[in-house]
Amino acid sequence: MILCSRRRWLLCAALSAGLPVTAWSDAYPSKPIRMVVPYAPGGATDMVARLVSQKLSEALKQPVVVENRPGANGIIGTDAVARAAPDGYTILLNTAGAQTLSPVLYKAGYDPLKSFAPVSLISSIGFVMVVHPSVPAKTVQEFVALARSKSRPLSLSAGSSMIELIGETFKATAGTPDMVSVSYRGTGPQMQAVVAGEVDMTIDPFNGMAMIRAGRLRPLAVLSPKRSPALPEVPTMQEAGIQGLNFNSWAGLLAPAGTPKEIVERLNQEIVRIVAEPEIKARLAAIDYEAVGSTPEQFAAVIADDAARWARLVKDTNYKDKTAP
Repeated sequence: MILCSRRRWLLCAALSAGLPVTAWSDAYPSKPIRMVVPYAPGGATDMVARLVSQKLSEALKQPVVVENRPGANGIIGTDAVARAAPDGYTILLNTAGAQTLSPVLYKAGYDPLKSFAPVSLISSIGFVMVVHPSVPAKTVQEFVALARSKSRPLSLSAGSSMIELIGETFKATAGTPDMVSVSYRGTGPQMQAVVAGEVDMTIDPFNGMAMIRAGRLRPLAVLSPKRSPALPEVPTMQEAGIQGLNFNSWAGLLAPAGTPKEIVERLNQEIVRIVAEPEIKARLAAIDYEAVGSTPEQFAAVIADDAARWARLVKDTNYKDKTAP
């Protein structure tokens, strides 16, 4: 006799009937899927989740419901998925911050790789340095000169530990240690703080493209090795004279560790197909998110590399998050 929990009744039914696991995976999914996003609604990551969930629902013939579980720099939602049943009905759309940086900074209840079964990358995410239009600086060098002049204190906003760490790295690299870092709850609020003139500058993960186009934010540089197709006239940090300040993030889909390989492969096939669709690629490109599909193994390698890089950077800068949970 096979003893089964309610969460695994479908697998057990297949095994009891003498069917191979592949026959069970062919029946997946048989009920709605929960896609957890460990960030607040309205941000760019949430937008990606809703784009992907709609397409994934159409492909799997079951509702894929986005559930926002923000808090503690992404730890709350990420940990919830790590502890969920590995049955393919709870999945995680995460970014590099919660997945690879938060476990370095805090006592998270999950391991970036061991607690999850990576499914696929969805997109790469760029960063852009923006200032309020009232700031009398049209270039990064002018902004640095203004900060060094101490004619008035300059400030930068940070809505996540990753943005704050990048901001601290900018201050150290540019030689502007007196800039004041102001913490906000989320990258949306950090961008709105600049729009409102509460702070002078932020490092934005392209949440503020509409504000840039409307002239309510002034972009000074992108933090990628090459210029952004979304902002082709904006120089890179290297072109602006600041060396070694190359950062990017990503969005990707994961499942709890132990999720059957057949389910991971099914989800992977659908995600890779979805992100290759011209409509999805165009909508992601509009916010400078480059559509990227990958194998689970390739995604796992990215997670491992990022975790190691952030660990080194935190150690080298002796960084301590002022908004630690």
